[in-house]
Amino acid sequence: MGRRMHHHHGTRLWEKGNGTDMEIRIGTLLVEHGVLTTDQVKAVLNVQQRTGQPFGLICEEIYAVDPSQIESAWAQQYAHATRHIDPRLMTPEPDALAMATRRQAWQFNTLPIAWDGQELMLATTPEALARALRFATNVLGVPAYFVMCDADALQCALQEHYTLPGATLYGRRSRPRTKAA
Repeated sequence: MGRRMHHHHGTRLWEKGNGTDMEIRIGTLLVEHGVLTTDQVKAVLNVQQRTGQPFGLICEEIYAVDPSQIESAWAQQYAHATRHIDPRLMTPEPDALAMATRRQAWQFNTLPIAWDGQELMLATTPEALARALRFATNVLGVPAYFVMCDADALQCALQEHYTLPGATLYGRRSRPRTKAA
């Protein structure tokens, strides 16, 4: 199994795979979401081949695509390609857990799990990947990569390792149920 390194805003992101994992292309996702047409994607690819610039940057410059739409497509692509785990079945390393405060873990929907050499492996959900990536890039300051999990599993694991009564994913807090009068 090979390893490919991707740079995203200064954080190294490793994907473990055999080279065929990135079957979903960002251009295809942008067409599916109605952001670009097939002809526009072809034009971007031509510019990319000529200049070597990143696909998303060309989309932003030529077609004024919102960077958040590029980030969302990238997150969807990455989530498809990376490993999926159940964090409830793992025992996070104490020095990995120490990399995030309780507030950060819940705010960014991320669970530091283990050190893989010099890189920190974190679990998050596909929906929270972009937010978790910003946390890893802007706050952690260490090489990191992500594995995906489902929201219920992440919420259970966060409650176990970063207990915060009433907390739920995506910044919402659950309210105690009251009996109807």
